[in-house]
Amino acid sequence: MIICAGKSEQFDFAVPVGIGLIEVTMTLTKLCLSQKPDFLFFVGTAGSYGEKKIYDIIESKTACNIENSFFNAGAYTPLDNMISTAEDVSRETIVNSSNYITTDETVAKSYLKKNIHIENMEYFAVLKVAEAFGIPAAGTFIVTNYCNAKAHKDFIDNHKEAMARLTTYIRESK
Repeated sequence: MIICAGKSEQFDFAVPVGIGLIEVTMTLTKLCLSQKPDFLFFVGTAGSYGEKKIYDIIESKTACNIENSFFNAGAYTPLDNMISTAEDVSRETIVNSSNYITTDETVAKSYLKKNIHIENMEYFAVLKVAEAFGIPAAGTFIVTNYCNAKAHKDFIDNHKEAMARLTTYIRESK
């Protein structure tokens, strides 16, 4: 089953499951209880912490949930905040998920030091729900912006083209 966030990120070949960690968790749990998909494939946009370029398309099976305050010792978590369905995590592009978009370039560089390259608000929740139901999962993302002060403006400016490119990529490769 191909899934996406929804609202401005909808595809005619994907089921929208919500924006952010909470909406995705609730909606995808209901979907898995009623339909039990054989595979979950998430498609969406992402912000780059600096090394991935605008319109790069990235496939990943690994996500984490790290909040920006972690990097200034302003927070900790007792939870396991990384999940992967990949056989070789060392070759993965790690996708960070939070309900907030990073706009501080210094913090973005801190993610890169941890080998985390892009952020997408939904993906960690997708992998956690998939894990809970024993469903294999993966995701494909297209970079729309860098995680800096212009993140939202660049997302808006690049969104339409990114959606078209991602649609073409998915239709040609899957």
